[in-house]
Amino acid sequence: MLTACGVSHVIIGHSERREYFGENDVTVNLKVKMALQSGLNPILCVGESLSERESGTFEAKILSQVELGLSGIQLVGSYTDRVIIAYEPIWAIGTGKTCDEQEADRILGLIRHKLAQLHSEDVAHKVRLLYGGSVKPETMGAQIAMPHLDGGLVGGASLKPDSFAALVRACR
Repeated sequence: MLTACGVSHVIIGHSERREYFGENDVTVNLKVKMALQSGLNPILCVGESLSERESGTFEAKILSQVELGLSGIQLVGSYTDRVIIAYEPIWAIGTGKTCDEQEADRILGLIRHKLAQLHSEDVAHKVRLLYGGSVKPETMGAQIAMPHLDGGLVGGASLKPDSFAALVRACR
């Protein structure tokens, strides 16, 4: 149905789906597989809550979400170009707290390293990594300059034309 409507990408495992609809790593993995089989490009969302960040368990959680979300999927050929991973620090979304660009890049670097362990260095560098924790025009310029950050998963800022245009300009 989605491909018939011209949809090319689907967000899977977004924090709100995990929190409010009970999606877990198993259902997320099934959705990623189905998206790929159906010709859709999955955007696999991973991230941590404030309590997980403060307890120090956040890195293990994020890397587990990556591994389980891609379990049983061979990232070869076109799949490598179609899978996108978005890091969304849940604690930074709509809270006024920010994940600075160095920390976001560090986490994305850990994700790249995990992809290299699971698949290969080539796959790790081909899979696009996005940042999705309250993306704003004021911070996007510095974020996009980071070596592991390939783009943004934009939420609320995409709903306001002026804000979205400023985001696009910040990425030039």
